[in-house]
Amino acid sequence: MSEQEERHGVAAEPQPGGVATTLRPYVPEVRAEALREFDERYPDLRLAPVTVVIAAYDEEEAIGHVLDGIAAEACGLAVETIVVDDGSGDRTTDVAQRHGARVATLRRNCGHGVALRLGYELASRHGARYIVTLDADGEWDPADIPTVLQPLVDDEADFVIGSRVLGSDDGDDLVRRAGVRLFAALIRLLTGVRVTDTSSALRALRPEVTQTVRQEQVQYQTSELLIGAICRGYRVTERPVSHHLRIAGESKKGANLLYGFRYARVIVRTWLRERRSRSAATREARP
Repeated sequence: MSEQEERHGVAAEPQPGGVATTLRPYVPEVRAEALREFDERYPDLRLAPVTVVIAAYDEEEAIGHVLDGIAAEACGLAVETIVVDDGSGDRTTDVAQRHGARVATLRRNCGHGVALRLGYELASRHGARYIVTLDADGEWDPADIPTVLQPLVDDEADFVIGSRVLGSDDGDDLVRRAGVRLFAALIRLLTGVRVTDTSSALRALRPEVTQTVRQEQVQYQTSELLIGAICRGYRVTERPVSHHLRIAGESKKGANLLYGFRYARVIVRTWLRERRSRSAATREARP
């Protein structure tokens, strides 16, 4: 999030499918309140080496199952979970707490990207050595956490993507499947790095990646973080994982074509932004 956005916010209205493309003006205040409440709820917190970050919005029917599937240990390291409730109107926070997660609550809906960035900050601030991300809807299997975590533990990578293309995909939406491959090809064309699943929600990364890569997207943050990590020279790799149909509820992504257009736009804009940033840094470094 840019300094300007942190100070002032950016006006936005929800788009079709409930999606906002820029920060809503109330975000900085709501975010600060969530941080204060979290610190009051968990004073002197020291997290386990592996912290799973889940952004959740109206997922009371699914999140308990997801949390129950997260093992207490992965790759020989203790695991804890932070759930960031992104302004849910249901019992998401209560269910998450009942199933053992530490919860940060955004009192108003701020967007998936904003919620994840709050989770990243909390994990980093409270001592996590590795961050793993999951969705709250059950589409990504918590049993695959060790698979994406191991390359970090072995110091073979800084950012690991769980790929349904390399693994398995129970989804029956052919348009979405085609989109996954199209976006992977686009990122490979722009960056020269081969990835197969740019929108996977199951990822493992070092906290420093979230601290150094510029992140501004309200919703489509997976590609922004990935492209930023690639452009900054972090080691990126993939591991095969399983992708399932959501356990309950409905997708918040909206219509396929609209989602695909916005996602592709974020990919191109992020790449252009990082390219300009590298060019500026090169000019400044010249004698």
